[in-house]
Amino acid sequence: MVVGVWAAASYSLPPFQFSYTPLAGEWLSLFPSIFVLGLAGPWLILGTVPEWGYQNAAVNALLCLAWVMVHHIPDQKADRRASPVKNTTVVWSVSRFGPAAAKVPALIYLMLAAGCALWIGGDRMWAAAGALIFIGLSLLLVWKMNVHDIQQVTQHEKWLLLLAMAAAVWLGLFI
Repeated sequence: MVVGVWAAASYSLPPFQFSYTPLAGEWLSLFPSIFVLGLAGPWLILGTVPEWGYQNAAVNALLCLAWVMVHHIPDQKADRRASPVKNTTVVWSVSRFGPAAAKVPALIYLMLAAGCALWIGGDRMWAAAGALIFIGLSLLLVWKMNVHDIQQVTQHEKWLLLLAMAAAVWLGLFI
């Protein structure tokens, strides 16, 4: 609970407001809370967290970070007008590299998730294969997404959430 409260408060409330700084919101607020939440299930059931618990939590947390990055795409203009400016990783990417870079943070988090899925493949081949399929579909959705079409971004965001949930269930089935 402490990590969840920390994440909620530190993400957007003063004095931290980590969501207002590129990468800080994801890595200092969101990732820890999502990762720890992923560890909670195995810990509560088994009293300890086996390696597969860490693997599943890492993949799920990275998929969720990718989803949050897509969620930030339609908010860019409002984030730039906020006071102080909400310089999310998406806003920073677009400011630095142009509008097409809005999807780059999500693509990077999905590639990191794929790397974690390969880590799973050493001893849980079916879990890794399924995770890679869900991650591959997510990568394809983000890659093909037109960042200027807010309706399409929103549709893809919904699909990414469903794919993340499907990946979590799949990984849970193949422990």
